[in-house]
Amino acid sequence: MQRRTVLTALAAWPAGAALAHHGWSSFDQDRPLYLEGVARNVAWRNPHAEFDLEVPADLRVPADLARRPVPAQSASVDGARVLAEAKTPTRRDKVWHVELSPLTRLQAWKVPEIRNGDRVSMVGFTFAGEKGEPVLRVEYLFVGASTYGLRSSPA
Repeated sequence: MQRRTVLTALAAWPAGAALAHHGWSSFDQDRPLYLEGVARNVAWRNPHAEFDLEVPADLRVPADLARRPVPAQSASVDGARVLAEAKTPTRRDKVWHVELSPLTRLQAWKVPEIRNGDRVSMVGFTFAGEKGEPVLRVEYLFVGASTYGLRSSPA
């Protein structure tokens, strides 16, 4: 009985949904990107929270980005390097789709729920050569004065 329910649910799932979701290994981690803007269409759910980000036309990397503190577990690994190497995208999309981590990790970090209209900034990764859809997997999320490292849970 339970198997039939699962199969029915999978059959009803839109065919494009499976193609639209991609694993974390799809992203180019050699070129960190900085984005900021206004969150829209927020989906605070698993498998990961996500939203669309309206990016300003005059997007620039903040002068203090490389000096911002990073969480302890990434400080000695590559946190400072990622922030120091962050660039703005070469493509000029006005809206990017942003993928955060699973809710359990966001809750462990005590990330406040992002809502439509919130201003947020982040550093993360997109596809190699910035090809395909404008998607960013977030490595560091900046909300107010807080920095959240979304690769791992808090130390």
